[in-house]
Amino acid sequence: MSTEAAAHFRLDAADDGCLEACGPLTFASARAARELGLATLCDGGRAALQIDCRGINPSDSAGLAVLLDWLAAARQAGRGLTYRALPEDLTALARISEVEGFLEKGV
Repeated sequence: MSTEAAAHFRLDAADDGCLEACGPLTFASARAARELGLATLCDGGRAALQIDCRGINPSDSAGLAVLLDWLAAARQAGRGLTYRALPEDLTALARISEVEGFLEKGV
């Protein structure tokens, strides 16, 4: 994994209280992004989180796996998690993989 590629994915706090996912969510950044998201879910903050995904670029199937893993972790932790503004390439991958409903509904 390229450290440079992984370092560019981030979750930033937005003014409206949600988080903004920014940067590449690909094979190169998936491991670091997954850990960042899991740490955020375990921080003991709000009971429900919303992540704005419009800043994710590019993405691939590894990125989709990260988003699904975050949903599973949120459910296991008893927290709510929803996504908004999913990029079209991630939505298309989710549709092909028949998991689009999970991303749209959240937990």
